Amino acid sequence: MAAAVTSRRPYHIIVFGATGFTGRFVVDEVARCAAEKPAGGPVKWAVAGRSRRRLEETLEQAAERLSMPELRTDTEIIVADVSIEESLAVMCQQGVVVLNCVGPYRFYGEPVVKACIENGAHYVDISGEPQFLERMQLEYHTKASDKGVYVIGSCGFDSIPADLGILYTRRHFKGTLTAVESFLNISSGPEGLCGHDATWQSAVYGFADSGSLRQLRRKFGHKPLPVVGAKVQKRGFVFFSKEIEQYVIPFIGSDPSVVKRTQRFLYEEEQQLPVQYSAYVGVGGLISVVKLFCGGLFFWFMVKFGLGRKLLTTFPSFFSFGMFSKAGPTIKQIEDTCFSLTFFGEGYSEDTDPSQGRPNAKICTQVIGAEPGYVATVSTMVQSAVTLLNELHSLPRRGGVYTPGAAFYKTTLIDRLHNHGIKFSVRDHQ
Repeated sequence: MAAAVTSRRPYHIIVFGATGFTGRFVVDEVARCAAEKPAGGPVKWAVAGRSRRRLEETLEQAAERLSMPELRTDTEIIVADVSIEESLAVMCQQGVVVLNCVGPYRFYGEPVVKACIENGAHYVDISGEPQFLERMQLEYHTKASDKGVYVIGSCGFDSIPADLGILYTRRHFKGTLTAVESFLNISSGPEGLCGHDATWQSAVYGFADSGSLRQLRRKFGHKPLPVVGAKVQKRGFVFFSKEIEQYVIPFIGSDPSVVKRTQRFLYEEEQQLPVQYSAYVGVGGLISVVKLFCGGLFFWFMVKFGLGRKLLTTFPSFFSFGMFSKAGPTIKQIEDTCFSLTFFGEGYSEDTDPSQGRPNAKICTQVIGAEPGYVATVSTMVQSAVTLLNELHSLPRRGGVYTPGAAFYKTTLIDRLHNHGIKFSVRDHQ
């Protein structure tokens, strides 16, 4: 590891929220990564959370799952609580990078970001909540930069495949890439899909407070990014995609906002022309569209009222038609699920002026991987941390709040992910 581990800072990685549903997957992935004994040296790590007993149980279960009995005795435990500032400070003083798995981040994320900056620990999370991510940038970028601390949000399925997928597409395009549309397709087995309650809560409160996000964005005072080449026409809310042969809707996660922030960074800091981006997700056939439309209207109505939000968060399985539950997906559901994110890019060949006429070149790239919510997410999170540790010199400036694309565009993160089951490839180049 390039980052020095000193007696004052004994751990490379601290997994905060290790006893949570996602946290347990992160513990497994960090344990596997540490066991690989990478070329940079051994990874020293610890787990952190509110309850020592539950952390011990988590390590016990991980030791059994992974057949690594040494986890029971060799992994340090740090007791820390988001509501106790002193405990967060003590935790952050002991690690080079803190992996924050405690969500919803809009409620529990800021104290951890603040503690990391004040105590010199880099911060990585898997938030898919634009309001939290953008507010952290607005309020903490300068403070993090002054301290030389990197705060990198959305390092999970939201939004590494999309954000780095755009960078990968641009890298392989011969000429000037001006626009990209992405289509997400998630395939599941006979038991279907399921997400955990924490993700559902993030969606409920995010939609309920969407007006605040618009107000927040006005505070940045950003000028609109220039449109390079032909302006991409907006598609309808629901349409049949010939690209993935099913009906699709706009992707309502954080990917578009994260990609736009990355494109702004690359334009302002690296003078790279911004890429127009639209994200869509496949929903299946007409029956699925009708179900989604009816369920979406009901959800939109419910989130507007306190009682509605209470019911939605108390009974996630009922109101999401089984798509989310307090127990989360079963191991079988996880094993049978995978994703593909396909990018269709267009632009101008090397000898063509983007200000003249229609695009004359195309490219199709793809990112594929295992179950996105937990397997792919923990892989992207842990490899982001490993990249931060090993390639600090390749990150921008000397600290700040960044998107994954902005933070890692000069690193080997895509190659690391490729070696850990998330494959980037060019499908077609015209």
